[in-house]
Amino acid sequence: MILPIVAYGHPVLKKRAETITPDYEGFAKLIANMWETMYEASGVGLAAPQINKSIRLFVIDASPYGEEHPETKDFKKVFINAEKIDENGEPCTMGEGCLSLPGMNEDVSRQPEITIRYQDENFETHEETYSGILARIIQHEYDHIDGILYVDRLPALKKMLLKGKLRDISEGKVEVDYKMIFPKIHKKIK
Repeated sequence: MILPIVAYGHPVLKKRAETITPDYEGFAKLIANMWETMYEASGVGLAAPQINKSIRLFVIDASPYGEEHPETKDFKKVFINAEKIDENGEPCTMGEGCLSLPGMNEDVSRQPEITIRYQDENFETHEETYSGILARIIQHEYDHIDGILYVDRLPALKKMLLKGKLRDISEGKVEVDYKMIFPKIHKKIK
């Protein structure tokens, strides 16, 4: 089932998400719905807070970048209860977009390497280090479970210049071709 994605301004996007256990009700169905929702919206990642669930869960399928970045070709993973262990390297800037911020793409500075501990869909624990585009995608989705959006990482002046655009998103004054919940108009739109 395709779920609505919450837009900028929704309070769930600013909360640090809660850990979950294997007995989380409807867990397998939730993951299936997250994949379906992400693909319908043409995303490469989706975090549970973006579908109004404040839990530490995100999914990533980076394969659309496979031609330009071969390491992403078959990268499809579920991250549960992720905890950042370390970030390394000289920060680099790259454009990022977000399904909760439709129509926007801004340059965000991030470190090029991340070490993360997480559980997979079978609740088996992994600790892995990623670099390049994979590190960036993981950091972006990880931020969601910590209540951070990529616009929160922009310089103050840039955020000020985007204020009107951000307000328009929260009010639903944006073109979008997937289901969304806009906090300022209290209804779903598609």
